[in-house]
Amino acid sequence: MGAVLPDRVSIREVGPRDGLQNEDPVPTADKVRLIDALSATGVGRVEAVSYVHPKAIPQMADADEVWSTVARNPKVRYSALVPNLRGAQRALAGGFTEVEVVVSASDTHNRRNINRATEESLDEIAQLIPALHEGGSTAEVIIATSFGCPYEGDVDPRRVAAIVDRVVADGADRVAFGDTTGMGTPRRVRELLSIVRERHPDVPMLLHFHNTRGTGLANILTALEFGITEYDASVGGLGGCPYAPGASGNVATEEVVHMLHDMGIDTGIDLVKLIDAARLAEQIVGRELPSGVLRAGPRSRTVS
Repeated sequence: MGAVLPDRVSIREVGPRDGLQNEDPVPTADKVRLIDALSATGVGRVEAVSYVHPKAIPQMADADEVWSTVARNPKVRYSALVPNLRGAQRALAGGFTEVEVVVSASDTHNRRNINRATEESLDEIAQLIPALHEGGSTAEVIIATSFGCPYEGDVDPRRVAAIVDRVVADGADRVAFGDTTGMGTPRRVRELLSIVRERHPDVPMLLHFHNTRGTGLANILTALEFGITEYDASVGGLGGCPYAPGASGNVATEEVVHMLHDMGIDTGIDLVKLIDAARLAEQIVGRELPSGVLRAGPRSRTVS
C-alpha cells in the first residue's frame, strides 16, 4: 500500500516576491494589483515583499510602498523576506508577523547571494531570531540550495540537516528547503527528508521547488508521502534565482493546485480565480508564462 497522504495542503504564493524579483522592474501599482488578485483566490499565505538593499535587488526597491498600499485580506497570512537585521527591522516596522530569512547550504552560493560565508550567516541568524520574536514575528529560516548548487554541484543532505539542527536550536519557528537550482529529484527529496524528519519530527517544514528540469510536481508528491503539508509555488511559474544561473522556473501554483485537487487534497484555492491571476501576471510582465494549466484551463475549481 502507498503512503497515506494529507487531506489538506497549505500553499504560500511567492510570485509577488520571488517571481517578480527575477523580472524587469514592475510598477508598484501592478505589484499591488497582483497581490490583491492572489489574495482573493483563497490562498492562505502570500510572500508579499522582500526588504533588501535596492542595489542588490532593484526590483524590490519599492517594498514599503507596495506593502502600505496592498488591500490586506484578513484571511491571508502575509510574509516578508529579509537578508539581515536591518531588513528585519523594516519588516517589523511594517507590521509583518511572519518573516523569512535565507541562508544557503552551499558556501559559494551564500557568498554570491549575500556576500558572506554560510557560517557567518548562521551567526547573524542566531541574533536575528530573538529580535523577530521580540518584535512579535515568527522566524522562518529558508535553506537555499538544499538539493544542489550551481557552483558546487551536489549538496550533502547531512550538511543541510546540520544547518537545520543549528537554526532549530537557535529558535527558528519553521524551516524551509529551497530547490534553488531545480536539481531536486524524488531521490534527493527522500534522502533529505528521511534525515531531517527523524531528527525534528515536530518542526514545521516547507518545501520550495523549481521546475527547471521538470521534476517539481514529482518532488511535491514525494514530500507529501513524508507528511509535508506546506509548499511554496509561484503564479504562472514566475521566478527563479538571480544568483543561480539557469534556475528559472518556480513550480507554477496552478499546476500544483490542479494536481492536488485531482488527488482529493484540499488547498482552499479557487483554481479559476488563480488562473485569472496568472493571466494578470502575464500582462504585467509582458510575456507568456510557462504554466501548463494556464494554457489548458482548469478541470475543477476547488475541493470542499
